[in-house]
Amino acid sequence: MVDRISVRVDGVWPVLRDLQKLPADADRETRDVGYRLAVLLAGQVAANARVDSRQSALMASTVRPVAGREPSIVAGGGARVGRRGTPAFKILFGSEFGARTYKQFRPHLSGGSYWMWEAIMAARPEIDAEAGRGVDRLVRAFDRGM
Repeated sequence: MVDRISVRVDGVWPVLRDLQKLPADADRETRDVGYRLAVLLAGQVAANARVDSRQSALMASTVRPVAGREPSIVAGGGARVGRRGTPAFKILFGSEFGARTYKQFRPHLSGGSYWMWEAIMAARPEIDAEAGRGVDRLVRAFDRGM
């Protein structure tokens, strides 16, 4: 049973591979940049969830950043949400993708997204730009000898 969705931003691996050429101290800085980007992404996804629908709004409190070199977020899990205390994972997929058989959810989108993936794709240019700036700062700092 899947109880959460993890999201990773594409295109990060080549950058991380190149950053491995920097001194070992760069790892902490790389993780700081990755976490800052994850916080930015989690905030945008949670904001999109709050304005989408009641079910999506319940998921906003479960969206959180994950520490690491690459910007990652998680949502859902076993957290109890709503007035009935339903586990978030029981609402997550229906609120994000809809459903065909369960009438409490909106119609299934067949590959579309109601709130999470839409927010991620909308945030991608900003995340890419900020990641580039973070990597540039990191490389300059270690090029100067920090």
